[in-house]
Amino acid sequence: MNTKELNFPTGFSPASRVWIYQSNRPFNEQEVLEINEQLLQFTEQWNAHGAPVKGWGRVMLNHVVILIADETDTTVSGCSTDSSVRIIKSIERQYNVNMFDRLLLGFIVKDKVQLLPMAQLSYALEKGFIDENTLYLNNTVLTKADLDNKWLVPLKESWLSAKIA
Repeated sequence: MNTKELNFPTGFSPASRVWIYQSNRPFNEQEVLEINEQLLQFTEQWNAHGAPVKGWGRVMLNHVVILIADETDTTVSGCSTDSSVRIIKSIERQYNVNMFDRLLLGFIVKDKVQLLPMAQLSYALEKGFIDENTLYLNNTVLTKADLDNKWLVPLKESWLSAKIA
């Protein structure tokens, strides 16, 4: 699996800002449809100081909400960033999920997202549940260029490699 298979939007600057929110459980098919509709409505109305923000948002891999803002024409301000966090918090409440647990790591195992608490990383490696080539969801990427090239990376190429050396 690679990011080319994920249908990220085209026509966005590589410097576009990216926010990634990983759910602590997968969304079912109906939830994905509902959340994608909410994200579409949000991005169509996304503004920064009254100017429209070119935005995009989707549930990816049934586990992750990705928001993208192309700042070529309109810079995203603190207020517009706050509004994006509000939609994520609304999704949390509506679907009873946690989207802000940064210690819950995501890996692609058998073409599905598997979650692993950071504290169990060494154990999972030791027992062979994951290895250095397992794809890691690097949810720390900040730009569209990095989303395209550095979001799904082998564990050995991620910032986590220092923790397993």
